[in-house]
Amino acid sequence: MSTPSVRVTIKDVAAAAGVSKGAVSLAFNDKPGVSDATRERIFAAARQLGWAPNSSARSLSRQSVDTVGLAICRPARLLGLEPFYMEFVSGIESVLAERDCSLLLRLVGSLEEEIRLQERWWRERQVGGSILVDFHQEDPRIGPLGRIGLPAVAVGHPSLTGGFPSVWTDDDAAVAEAVRYLGVLGHRRIAHVGGPRGLGHSAIRTTAFERTMSELGLDRGPHVETGFSGEDGARATRSLLLSAERPTAILYDNDIMAVAGLGVAAEMGVSVPDDLSLLAWDDSQLCRLTHPTLSAMSHDVHGFGAQVARVLFEVLAGHDVASRPVATPSLVPRASTAPPRPIAS
Repeated sequence: MSTPSVRVTIKDVAAAAGVSKGAVSLAFNDKPGVSDATRERIFAAARQLGWAPNSSARSLSRQSVDTVGLAICRPARLLGLEPFYMEFVSGIESVLAERDCSLLLRLVGSLEEEIRLQERWWRERQVGGSILVDFHQEDPRIGPLGRIGLPAVAVGHPSLTGGFPSVWTDDDAAVAEAVRYLGVLGHRRIAHVGGPRGLGHSAIRTTAFERTMSELGLDRGPHVETGFSGEDGARATRSLLLSAERPTAILYDNDIMAVAGLGVAAEMGVSVPDDLSLLAWDDSQLCRLTHPTLSAMSHDVHGFGAQVARVLFEVLAGHDVASRPVATPSLVPRASTAPPRPIAS
């Protein structure tokens, strides 16, 4: 994408699209007078130049905000199984209902697809603002969505979210607490089953895991990257339990993988917690329904979603919103963790 050093104007967009300035105005104000093909050519030129009409924000500010956008780059099947997003969305909806607003939710296959979707939502006035989630390191959404002036709140650490106001949980401190807890129990071989390293919060958790292991004087435990599914959790657990240096404790980055890991341990005749301690991220109903019940890092996901929505409305009201940590997940010990016993040779 072009990154000009001077301010791009409507004249530049018109020249790039081969149309008049009037045609650009008609296209962006959704007025008749230009064909669909010409309209798309104008929008493509505007995207390439990183231009949006200054009137967009002023026009929207005079309207009531009745729809908020949320695009999630996760497989539909995984999203339907993962308790976190169901609770998160319900928290958002609780605030939107108070304001008689709707949530426009879309699943996308890539961040590039999300960029195009958010641009269209904003251009066509389908949303008053958006909630941006699952930030990556060097996230490609920051530049394009910032340039079009999309009002948004980012769910993620400020180191990942560019200039967007952000709301986040303190993953670093939570992982450190989990590892120290396992260390106090006496575990010396602790493994971590996480998400993709490119995903920002996964990288933060992995770094915290490795640093805390080092601070405890423990060898860096094995780390397995996954896609967060139950199948991934089962595969990672099986691989770890078959390794020569079998861990005595495993920390998982979500509850689905921990539940799957518990099943694999039973399949392999590994007793939890006598032979293996398991600790899940995000304390959900799943963690409380297993046998044994799963120790977990817990925080109010519904309340988190509600707070994110409230911050977005602060942004939409024109307030100067500072990024803020909402909570640090806290440890809830249950029956799946215990001091290790010697592994039989």
